[in-house]
Amino acid sequence: MSLRHALLGLLSERPASGYDLLKRFETSLANVWPATQSQMYTELSKLSADGLITVSAEGPRGRKEYTLTDEGLTELRRWLVEAKLQRNPRSDLLLRVFFLNVVTPEQARAYLEGLAQEAEREYGDLRRLETSIDWGDDPLSVHGRIALEYGLRFNAMCREWAEWAADRIG
Repeated sequence: MSLRHALLGLLSERPASGYDLLKRFETSLANVWPATQSQMYTELSKLSADGLITVSAEGPRGRKEYTLTDEGLTELRRWLVEAKLQRNPRSDLLLRVFFLNVVTPEQARAYLEGLAQEAEREYGDLRRLETSIDWGDDPLSVHGRIALEYGLRFNAMCREWAEWAADRIG
């Protein structure tokens, strides 16, 4: 996924300013694809230059409202159904697990217990996010809840695995 497609997806729901997109991003996609404010505004400029979005309104202090163009919707749909899924097989977390034999068993267990605690913290953060959002029947809410459920299940699995692994360390 790219920030480009995340922004196109958000704009497929309704026109929005950069600030509005940033706020919607923080309450939905930030757990899936983090991005900074400067990255978002840079990408909005590129999307506009590429004709995938257009500035549909301008307001005070340079506020711009962006709207998805037909070309932008076509690109979003192409990415969703045609672009090959790119998995990132690299995991710093698991690479460290392979070499835990070079530290003491106590340090190895502490590392794994730390992973379990981090997964539990992230799980709790997602539960709080889930209860803080006024979910609707709109597509972003429906699919956002599906993505959030993935995060909940993933973190539950990570916690369970890390606790299991810590118990295996002699």
